[in-house]
Amino acid sequence: MKSKIKTYAVSIAAALAVGGLSALLTGDGMEKYKLLRQPSLAPSGWIFPIVWTVLYVLMGIGAAMVCLSGSSSKKKPLIIYGMQLLVNFFWTILFFMLEARLFAFIWLLLLLVLAIWMAVSFGRVHRTAGLLQIPYILWLMFAGYLNFAVYLLNG
Repeated sequence: MKSKIKTYAVSIAAALAVGGLSALLTGDGMEKYKLLRQPSLAPSGWIFPIVWTVLYVLMGIGAAMVCLSGSSSKKKPLIIYGMQLLVNFFWTILFFMLEARLFAFIWLLLLLVLAIWMAVSFGRVHRTAGLLQIPYILWLMFAGYLNFAVYLLNG
């Protein structure tokens, strides 16, 4: 039981660390973002850290479920998970720090494909782990809308 709790804790902490580090590296990126022309469905800035925290926790829980599944086919889903976390990390830097809005959108499409692949792969090992990624995929679709709209409105 103790090792399961440790696996969940480490997995969630690792996902949150990726998000936290990318946010830290972007510095005043959100302040600059607030100054841009926004699409009509853009949420208030305070919502982003809340949503991303929940999503990283769900990713971490899903990864822990896969890790603890005992399945012989868990390695590939966990590699895909790591790849999408890496791509996720760099999207924030591309969009906020480098202000490469169009490239960030294309990068986000890659992230979306990886997130879907991860969810399907997780689901093959542990159904709930895959289902937990649905909010992430939906948010990435919304983020894609925001990213592309910000590019068009401010390009």
